[in-house]
Amino acid sequence: MSPADSDNAARGLALMFGWRRLRATLIVSILWGLLLGASWQSGLISLLSRTVVIGVVAMLAFGIFEQWPARLPRWIARWVLQVLAVAIVIPPTIFAIYVASTGAAQPPFYLDESRLGGFGLLTVSGLLFAPWVAMTALLRQRDSTVRNQAQAFALERSELERKAVDARLRLLQAQVEPHFLFNTLANVRELVDTGSAQASAVLDSLIAYLRAAVPRLHDPATTLGQELQLVRAYLELMHMRMPDRLQFSMLADDSVHSIRCPPMTLLTLVENAVRHGIDPGEDGGRIDIRVREQNGRCLMQVSDTGVGMQSAGNGLGTGLSTLRERLQLAFGGDARLQIVAIQPHGVCAEVDIPAQRSAA
Repeated sequence: MSPADSDNAARGLALMFGWRRLRATLIVSILWGLLLGASWQSGLISLLSRTVVIGVVAMLAFGIFEQWPARLPRWIARWVLQVLAVAIVIPPTIFAIYVASTGAAQPPFYLDESRLGGFGLLTVSGLLFAPWVAMTALLRQRDSTVRNQAQAFALERSELERKAVDARLRLLQAQVEPHFLFNTLANVRELVDTGSAQASAVLDSLIAYLRAAVPRLHDPATTLGQELQLVRAYLELMHMRMPDRLQFSMLADDSVHSIRCPPMTLLTLVENAVRHGIDPGEDGGRIDIRVREQNGRCLMQVSDTGVGMQSAGNGLGTGLSTLRERLQLAFGGDARLQIVAIQPHGVCAEVDIPAQRSAA
């Protein structure tokens, strides 16, 4: 016998002799005996012992034909076979009980009018009662199977949806990575093309930054503490490229460092402020970063005094559009990205997410 066949046989035996099925059989058998007790002459204990034996034998017949044969002809349903088996075993089981309970000095039970009446009462009531009990058990079993299948389908669907979301997140992160890296490398190329003396120092800073940043781009989640480190490294890099045109400040509550967020959430806001706010203006500007926790929420604000939304264009751009979709996939409707204009010029980008702590 193969291991798979052994496992199937073990499951079949566990189902046939399961405690829930045996308990239900005992309860039904005792109730059957109590219903017949008023017209029984040989004592209630004797009657209950017989109904319990009959019930257990019917349960075994029900369970045997539930498992065997493994394949049935198309013209007969398994439930029909089980109900017939329960009905068929009732008379011979009662006959065997009466034969076994007849003493050596006693005449056969069918010659005793009183015992023959008891035999007839048990047989008729058993044939009427047991098949209906079997049908009820089959209906309950079918309902349980349907519920289990529905739960299995729901779990499978949930798992497939989760995998789809994970795949979508990774695709979006793959789009973020070249978008950010190409923008940064373009800034270095400008310094090289103009022969700036800072080109070498900026390139060294970029290499150090990428060594810290790139391994985290593929993580499904990071912490705001890591995000703040990357943002500071990025702004210092940009400040070296345009020291007279970029100023910045960072203010973050100590409690936010362990809060989880999608990779490059805060960095995308800052990079967008540099690219679309500070860089296009002749006078540059200032970027202020504020991260705080309040009432179970985490609010990230990145404001700049750059050219503003009218000059930079009203669209969100690739980086912010991708960030909005990533936040939606990560938090559903429990995250918000908002862009507002600052007077007389500038932009404030805000991200509001649940303050979920990192397990590490």
